[in-house]
Parts: sequence; structure tokens; C-alpha cells
Amino acid sequence: QAQLKESGGGLVQPGGSLRLSCRGSGGILDYNDIAWFRQAPGKEREGVSCIASSDGSAKYADSVKGRFIISRDNSMNSAYLQMNGLKPDDTGVYYCAADFMTCRENRNGLESHEYRSWGQGTQVTISP
Repeated sequence: QAQLKESGGGLVQPGGSLRLSCRGSGGILDYNDIAWFRQAPGKEREGVSCIASSDGSAKYADSVKGRFIISRDNSMNSAYLQMNGLKPDDTGVYYCAADFMTCRENRNGLESHEYRSWGQGTQVTISP
């Protein structure tokens, strides 16, 4: 059964960095585009970044541009989200998601309804 599993969350001070990992099993990351979403308490799930399977092209939410970097390593069945310059507003549960050809020019790529496969999430807390 294809699954996604996130790791790497934790408690970090403002200005710090974290690297989240998303490990896929069952071949789910072989041909699918991958996205990271986050959900803060009392808020809707928000798309953070996505990366295409074809050429590694990526998209970012305006709120994280210049601070976050998404990447993937198909040989490791994994995707990553390097988060730098973290702010308290970055606090939330971070989810990885996967689906076919979602992070492309003719798609938004950062809307949750575009993805059918989801991980369980990893908590990220930014606090002094």
C-alpha cells in the first residue's frame, strides 16, 4: 500500500531552520508531484510548496518564498522541505501530499483538493 510519512518537525526559535522529510513507499513518489501543506490551529490547510516529478520545477506560497526550499530525491523515495528564517507564523502541522501532474504550469499545485495521497503530518513549532 502506497504511503507517505513525514519527519523532521520540532520546536525551533525564531530565525532558526528545520528540514522536513517525506518518505514514500509503494512507489507513490515515482511519478507523482509532491507538495507540502501546513495547518495552524484554527486555520485552514495552506499550500506551502510543490515540486514536479518531471523536471523538479517548484512553486512556493508568497509567505515562504526566499525562505523555504523544496527538493526531491527519487532514488531515496523522498522529498524535503528546507525551512530557513522561521517565524512564529510558520507554526503548524506540516503535511506532504502526492498526486499526478499537479505542480505544473496549468495547475495551481498548492490547493489541497488537488492531492489524493497524504501523510499524517509532523508538528513544527516556532517559539522563543
